[in-house]
Amino acid sequence: MQTTSILRYGALLAVLAAAACSPENNTKSVKPNPEEIELLTQAQGIFQPLPSFEEANKEHHLNDEQVKLGQQLWYDTRLSLGNDISCNTCHLLTTHGVDNKPTSPGHNGAPGVRNSPTVLNAFLLKTQFWDGRAPNIEEQAKHPIINPIEMAMPNHEKVERKIAAIPGYVKQFQSAYAQNGGKVSINNIAHALGAFQRTLLTPSRWDSYLKGDTNALNEQEKRGIKSFINNGCVACHSGVTLGGDLFQKFGLVKGPYWDLIHSKNRDEGVFDITKKEEDRFVFRVAGLRNVGKTAPYFHNGSIADLGEAVSIMGEAQLGKTLSKQDVDDIVAFLHSTTGEVPKEALQVPKLPE
Repeated sequence: MQTTSILRYGALLAVLAAAACSPENNTKSVKPNPEEIELLTQAQGIFQPLPSFEEANKEHHLNDEQVKLGQQLWYDTRLSLGNDISCNTCHLLTTHGVDNKPTSPGHNGAPGVRNSPTVLNAFLLKTQFWDGRAPNIEEQAKHPIINPIEMAMPNHEKVERKIAAIPGYVKQFQSAYAQNGGKVSINNIAHALGAFQRTLLTPSRWDSYLKGDTNALNEQEKRGIKSFINNGCVACHSGVTLGGDLFQKFGLVKGPYWDLIHSKNRDEGVFDITKKEEDRFVFRVAGLRNVGKTAPYFHNGSIADLGEAVSIMGEAQLGKTLSKQDVDDIVAFLHSTTGEVPKEALQVPKLPE
């Protein structure tokens, strides 16, 4: 056991040395001390860096035509009944996959029921929506199009007919999906939208840190990692996406949650889907990558400030009153997860005619 530990420690030092000596490292190299190595090792046991596009999608067999088609559909308002709402309307890629509104206005300006989560890195999650009703982004894509207060198309058949009436799309579907008949079907539409969303990976300084570069984060951000771990935030927020795969009651320790977030609406969460009493007020735990850019927070977008959201989580879920120092440090750490949206995804493509 001792030999194994020494080998692991030596391997980690080698990674750290390589990162520090890399010509791509623009930060002044500082040799990590034992405490920093211990924190990094602890973090690497709880979190993982983002995979590459190839690693993340090796089982999905996507091709460039499908990604291109998905990007066109993403920006196309013709997927909506009023020809005025696209996927990008509520999930703006220029603002990290959200519209920064409590809830998004939909068809005829009707207000949405829940806050629009970011689509960045979302394909890595095991379920979608605040209540987890969709198992993946392809299934998720089918819902807003026919939601009467979102894009409001009457049904999927009319979606298919509307897109199939556009000759340019017909030609592209025939080419991109030749292996399954090349039809303009809701499954192929959803698959193409998913193919595009699977390119929306946002590596950050946090990933560089997890890969061994202790110079990637500053001292406050490192204190934030320690506080995030020691206060128990990692019970729900861990892994590649810092959460997003678990479900938990909002107000687990202290509630009711609506008092803490000053909400008049008592959304019952997963209970609305399952009608099981144990699911009342249960929501999918949010993933925290890019959270510094995706305000406002919680399922109803009721809290605009990230520090306030962290404090509320401390009370509601952990039963703790976090100090200002802890909150500030955790917020600094969370900002280190902010990455850049791929430039190609930000380019609004020419739409088929």
